Amino acid sequence: MIDSSTSIAEDASLADVLREATCPACGHHVAVTFFDPGPLPLATLAWPASAEEARAMPRLPHAFVRCVDCGHVYNSRFEYVAVPYKENANRMYNRGAIWSEFLARVRDLVLDRVPAAPVVVEIGCGEGHLLRALAAARPGGRYVGFDPNGKIDDGDGAIEARPVLFDPAIHLAELRPHMIVSRHVLEHLTNPLGFVQSLAFAAAWAEVETRLFLEVPCIDRTLRTGRTVDFFYEHHSHFTTKSLACMLARCATDVELVETGYNEEVVYGLAQFSRRPAAVRFAADALAFHRRAAASRETLRHDLDELARSGRTVAVWGGTGKAAAFLNQHKLDRARFPLVVDSDRDKAGTFVPGTGQEIHHRDWLLAHPVDTILVATQWRAADIAREIDSAGIAFRELLIEHEGRLVDYHRGAHPYREDSTSVGTVPPPAPHFAVSHSAGAEPSTKSRSSREVA
Repeated sequence: MIDSSTSIAEDASLADVLREATCPACGHHVAVTFFDPGPLPLATLAWPASAEEARAMPRLPHAFVRCVDCGHVYNSRFEYVAVPYKENANRMYNRGAIWSEFLARVRDLVLDRVPAAPVVVEIGCGEGHLLRALAAARPGGRYVGFDPNGKIDDGDGAIEARPVLFDPAIHLAELRPHMIVSRHVLEHLTNPLGFVQSLAFAAAWAEVETRLFLEVPCIDRTLRTGRTVDFFYEHHSHFTTKSLACMLARCATDVELVETGYNEEVVYGLAQFSRRPAAVRFAADALAFHRRAAASRETLRHDLDELARSGRTVAVWGGTGKAAAFLNQHKLDRARFPLVVDSDRDKAGTFVPGTGQEIHHRDWLLAHPVDTILVATQWRAADIAREIDSAGIAFRELLIEHEGRLVDYHRGAHPYREDSTSVGTVPPPAPHFAVSHSAGAEPSTKSRSSREVA
């Protein structure tokens, strides 16, 4: 029961405040209205050169919502392309005495968790002040800074400056860092959770044991004080201590710490990424399916070309849904395969999406028998075979696709007959039909349960 003093029902109904939006920190899909100051200009990255230019700046939507699961706050109408990150660097003042003390603590926290000659990568390193501090304290390491603005001070070679975006799929395996640092970057991203998850998976794929240090602005104090100036367009995400912890828990093998600093104005976390065999296995399975599908598409194309050239009359059974996917994926065009039938009378007179064949009801085949019926939906093949027999539809062969080949439904090796108990265990047979005979010649096989065409 929500206490009446805090019930949202006092001010608005749930229908007024409930929002379906994906949280960029934890992935939860329910949020509520948080703060909407109306359209406002960019605050940190516009850099207008005149008063007139400043006044003419476009106003962008600021519609902040709050995730009801992790407490994260984000602009539900943020668009990354509206912010000129490539033209202007994000200005951040780094010379304050208290801030400098905080940076020294960050430097020491990182160095305490890396070996004597570490490889440290910083994503969004700005002008490189933290990396230079790390290199000065432990000069035997390798320190690599990524920032597409290209204004990195390498400290006369103390650090490596790479004026490009960090690509986990490329750079993580190349550099194999002991520590990845990213400070005041995630609040600008459309999908920080996806970014951190991509780091975790890239580390697993490359079998790299690494740590990640993240630092972002924190709104814990903002929420207590009711401060509103923190919410401007360039910061899509506004982390709480809990939302950063939740995001890291979704991605990391172990979350070592989540703490606030600089008078609770920033929150930082340290997490460890270790091998994740299940994730790599899923990825390997996906790639194997991709290769298998490509090979099957090629062999099936050969079989379909042979069928189209064979001179037999062919009806494709199924005109929408998975059947339409079959016709489009494998390019069963109107010229080569003009006849499409379907079990559903309501589809008769409509046309196959994409390929354009008119769809006939299956009873059309009673007056217009064909040599070959090609069932385009394997999952319904047993039902369709029974339907063909019960309707008295004549044919000479009933084909389905299995593992990239056309096989005879009644005589071929496949898992879709009514009495099949195994799935995906039979090797793909060669095409069973001959392609040299002309129209009207005796086909090479007959369905054992078919009614022959007169």
